[in-house]
Amino acid sequence: MAEVLVRYFAAAEDAAGRPEERVEVTDATVGGLQAELVARYGEPMERVVLSGSFLVGGVVSRDPSRELTATVDVLPPFAGG
Repeated sequence: MAEVLVRYFAAAEDAAGRPEERVEVTDATVGGLQAELVARYGEPMERVVLSGSFLVGGVVSRDPSRELTATVDVLPPFAGG
């Protein structure tokens, strides 16, 4: 089990109803965090985590097997080019 500071941005913050929180995950990977957030916040968060990305250790990742660091940012998909 690991405790992670999760920071939410834009649609992720809307889905969570807060800008950040500490989350305990049994599987300390991006996939484990995705599952925990969807279990907590349901379909609005599911849309964000399936189409967005995670900033883990300063690197943007969509890899569900990537190990988490102490702080993870949940980023919604961004438009533009």
